[in-house]
Amino acid sequence: MKRVRDLVSPGLELELQTTRLDLLALFRALDRLGLAPKEIPQGTLHELFELDADLAEALHVLDLSPRGLDVNALVQDTKASLLRVPVTRKRLLSELAPRATAPLGGWIATIRPQLTPHDLRQSASEA
Repeated sequence: MKRVRDLVSPGLELELQTTRLDLLALFRALDRLGLAPKEIPQGTLHELFELDADLAEALHVLDLSPRGLDVNALVQDTKASLLRVPVTRKRLLSELAPRATAPLGGWIATIRPQLTPHDLRQSASEA
């Protein structure tokens, strides 16, 4: 039986996973900083959560039958979300409390290499 993944470029799944793992590292690093909510731009953070959810949904859809799905629209929407992630992430980092900037990079550098696609499934089941 054909799945959506059979109809999209082979690199899409890897790009989705990589972007989600980068976001997961950012979210975990922010959590470790112990910042007050007012020190984190909540609206921008929410945008990143929404983008992450879009990417998670796209990963899930890859395993479905394409029957009844507009695969081209799905790919276009997914690519649009992928393009928004770096812009939104950069905005979040520029709006963070200044005391968070330096340690955040260190935490991300420590956390990201340890993450695998398994962590994406695990974090989804914890949500």
